[in-house]
Amino acid sequence: MSATATVLTLPDRGPSLAEQYIAAGDTDSARKCRRHITEAFTARFGDFDRWLAAPAADRLAAPLPVRGFAAWAAVTTGVAVDAEYVAAAHSKWGLFLTEKYPQTAATFRAEAASLGFDKLEIDKMWSKLSQITVIAGCPPDLLTAQQYVTARDAFAAAVMALRGHRPKTLATPLFGLDAVMFQRGQAPVPALRKPWQARSVHEVDWDHVAVTAPTMAATMRRYLTQVAISLRPSSVQVIDTTLRQLAGMLTAEYPEVTAVAGIGRHHIEAFKTWLAARPGYRKQTTLSKTTLGMRMGHLRAFFERIAEWDYDDVPTRIPVFASDRPLKDRPLPKFLDDPAAAKLMTAARALPDRFDRLCVELLSRTGMRKGELLGLTVDAVVQIGSAYWLRTPVGKMRTDRYIPLHPAAKALIDDWVAQRPDWQASDLLFTDRGRPIPPTRVDKAVGRAAAAAGLGHVHPHQLRHTLATQAINRGMSLEAIAALLGHKTMTMTMVYARIADRTVADEYFAVTEKSRPSTTSNRPRSCPPTPKAPRCASYAPRSTAACSATATAPAPSNSTATSSRSANPAPSSSPPSSSGPHCKPNATTPNAKVNSPEKRSSTGSSNDSTQPVLDNHHPHKSAVFAQELDPTRRRS
Repeated sequence: MSATATVLTLPDRGPSLAEQYIAAGDTDSARKCRRHITEAFTARFGDFDRWLAAPAADRLAAPLPVRGFAAWAAVTTGVAVDAEYVAAAHSKWGLFLTEKYPQTAATFRAEAASLGFDKLEIDKMWSKLSQITVIAGCPPDLLTAQQYVTARDAFAAAVMALRGHRPKTLATPLFGLDAVMFQRGQAPVPALRKPWQARSVHEVDWDHVAVTAPTMAATMRRYLTQVAISLRPSSVQVIDTTLRQLAGMLTAEYPEVTAVAGIGRHHIEAFKTWLAARPGYRKQTTLSKTTLGMRMGHLRAFFERIAEWDYDDVPTRIPVFASDRPLKDRPLPKFLDDPAAAKLMTAARALPDRFDRLCVELLSRTGMRKGELLGLTVDAVVQIGSAYWLRTPVGKMRTDRYIPLHPAAKALIDDWVAQRPDWQASDLLFTDRGRPIPPTRVDKAVGRAAAAAGLGHVHPHQLRHTLATQAINRGMSLEAIAALLGHKTMTMTMVYARIADRTVADEYFAVTEKSRPSTTSNRPRSCPPTPKAPRCASYAPRSTAACSATATAPAPSNSTATSSRSANPAPSSSPPSSSGPHCKPNATTPNAKVNSPEKRSSTGSSNDSTQPVLDNHHPHKSAVFAQELDPTRRRS
């Protein structure tokens, strides 16, 4: 019912409101008290229609019992009341709304409790929802997302105008209410954290830039609008930061530059110097090379695109060059060795929080990225044949994939789903009190497990590196590892092959055995199998000669892919046959076999029977590396 229609019909229904209010009294004394209240209301305002038209100050000046009758009448009739009065009236809005909609109140309380809120929190949220409902002039079950947001913002603004600040008695209940209403399908996706408690505040905003450099601000904002159509919101956000930083620096130090067309090379060099002097993240004294390169990449793309798109506000030449991006270091991935990984898993299983246990287990077993974990949906687990697989959401590489699901991880997911409220509007698997779990929660979960295991700082992506390293050291093919991790190219996977270079280790032991025969007895007795090299048609493009060389190479054994060195061994790198006993199969690697001397002799070299191999416990474990995958570098 609209406010206007209700007001027009109220004069005829006014007496019935008073009668209904009086009849709602439980005892004769209560009904007599209510009669006096309605008489005072009539004497002061005449009827409800005139009360609505009166200024908020006059209505707030009325005695508290009179304001209580007005609040009851507003809830009963569904009339919209201004936010200024609702915020300051101190009427029992929640009680009146419960009397009017008892079933809705009971359902709301049950749903909020299932999300993890306690009774006191629920009471406060229902009180705020009652006030928002009165401002909207709509029953709580019929509120739309737009009506909720509009009335909520009006109520919050009225409270802050009355108090002069945002009190916790307002902020905390509204923060929880946003999540409950979202899961009820009556509010937009809630923020992960309270916006007014954000960890960072913009040093300069676009409104400030527009005051001193309106043309520049218009050009940059037009560009951001266009890239927002094709890029992800997170990508647009960091580009927005880069452009605001440049615009802020120019307006502060070069106020004469009011348009993008006026930006020259010396301005970019000044901006680079300004960036280099800024503090970095996580208490770093300076920005990293990655961040500097990212910022300069954003600017180069900005100038190139506005020139291609034929903008009017364009410099005569692009002032940013590829050489402005610093050369980045390319260190090897940081991973946990086997003992440390075992400690972490043991500690994680003893964590008291269910999400912490599940988080560490899934990251360790699947190698998922943090964002992929948080994006899992309730239907992510699927059964294909007799095995269970986990479908990851479309993530960083803009692709999804299926990952084999370990039984231990499957049991934890089943337990989580069983305790997850099934009435929620969101299909996200991981929510906390109605909200999507923020990425920082994953960092804390891994940190708690690492602290319990005594490992120091461990970040979630380190578990991905650990899984890849363990897989390649145990003989998993590069193609399978790339599919497991969701890599687009083999270049991304080959970085793990650099961690344990088998050729370096083999030749090192061959040389040391030749120069120090007395150490033969300490030579490793077993080695994990060499991962299979990818086929020519997969991932990395190769020349025709390379493909022919691979096609003519001897076929690997059933369970172990032999390296190119064993197919065409170099006599100079093989130790004499008397240098030590032959390597036995690695007992820690299931189904791994070592070719017998007879099979090696068929390849054309009798020295292969004494080819040194690595033990699984040696730090330089078996791995496929770039040199082995390149046929042009094989020795004849």
